[in-house]
Amino acid sequence: MSDQSLPSGAGKVAEQYPAVWEAFQTLGQRCAESGPLDARTRRLVKLALAAGAGSEGAVHSHVRRGLHEGIEPEALRQVALLAVPTLGLPAGVAALTWIDDIVES
Repeated sequence: MSDQSLPSGAGKVAEQYPAVWEAFQTLGQRCAESGPLDARTRRLVKLALAAGAGSEGAVHSHVRRGLHEGIEPEALRQVALLAVPTLGLPAGVAALTWIDDIVES
């Protein structure tokens, strides 16, 4: 993801603290390379983690990236539905609405 397409908060960090942003990107890459999960699975897991953390911005980001990578909207929505028994109905519904903010835009 280029700095131009970053959400405003992350873009500011990247601009004001480029060394920190570079280290963060490197950490993300090393974590992605640390195991056998393919890119699609990693994106869905990251979406689930964002939903579990209650981070609307991160959910939006992972949905945008997932759609760009060819992940179908129903797979993204299923992540929110899978959250319901673990996180509870309100959190699952919130994640679903955040996903649909991007899918339906």
